[in-house]
Amino acid sequence: MEYPQKMLEETPAALREVRGVSVLPLRVFVNPQMRVLDGRTVVFQEACESISGFSAAVPRYLSVEVSGLNEKAESVTWKTSGWAARILQHEMDHLDGVLYIDRMDSKSFININWPAYNE
Repeated sequence: MEYPQKMLEETPAALREVRGVSVLPLRVFVNPQMRVLDGRTVVFQEACESISGFSAAVPRYLSVEVSGLNEKAESVTWKTSGWAARILQHEMDHLDGVLYIDRMDSKSFININWPAYNE
C-alpha cells in the first residue's frame, strides 16, 4: 500500500486535515493478516478505481494491525490508525473480493462527476 506525495498534493487541504491524510511510503505485505485494535468506526466518503466515478460513506475501524512478510520475506507487523488504517482495510477487502459498495451506506452512494454534468 502507498499514498505518495503526488496524491497528497491532489487532495484538498481541508480534506487532508479532517481525515488526517499524510504521505504513506510503499509498504509490502505478502499473505497479510489484519487484526482490529480499536473496534470503534469512523465513516468517511470512499472511492475506488474499481468503480470509477462514484463514492459512498463507508465505516472503517479506527485502528488496525497488519502482519505478513515484506518484499525480503521478513516477518513484519504494522500498527496504524486513522487514514492509513482506512486504506489498509480497503485494500485488505480487495484481497477478499470485497468492494467498498459491499460496506457502504447505500443512501450515500453518489456520482462524483454529477456537479460537472449539471454545469
